[in-house]
Amino acid sequence: MKKEDCFYLGKIVKPFSYKGDLVLFFDVDEPMEYVDLAYVYLEINKRLVKYDIETMRPHQNKMVARFVELTEDEAAGLVGKEMYLPLEFLPKLDGNKFYYHEVIGFSIEDSKKGNLGTIREIFDNMTQPLMAIDHDGKEILIPIIDEVIKEVCREEKLIKIEAPEGLIDIYLE
Repeated sequence: MKKEDCFYLGKIVKPFSYKGDLVLFFDVDEPMEYVDLAYVYLEINKRLVKYDIETMRPHQNKMVARFVELTEDEAAGLVGKEMYLPLEFLPKLDGNKFYYHEVIGFSIEDSKKGNLGTIREIFDNMTQPLMAIDHDGKEILIPIIDEVIKEVCREEKLIKIEAPEGLIDIYLE
């Protein structure tokens, strides 16, 4: 399994009990959607390795899991590892909701300025997620907020926006 064919699910936080159980943090909107997982991929030495899950149960705002055929020491060695799942495990979104990876390459059309170009990248490591749009070699950054995103047309690979007054002009001057 390749990392680009997967999404980040969360990480293993710490051991739980003496039987090799582990506390898992799921970095998703609805962790309970994943309570019946049969396996996860863990990133080990820059490779994704499949680990089958024997049991999993909710615990506070996390999950407690036991992986198949792992000793307590082997399980403890997985603390801090990142977990991944194939992209097909993501719930389908509709309307104006989208996964950042799915809109790379979509065209952006502003209600006043028209076609702005295509989404090259999403910056999500800031307070406000931003779309980086390639406009004839110039970069335009547009905030990903409900007030800006007006319509997501998946079949057309198009997102219609209404940018705040003057924002686009800053980049095109």
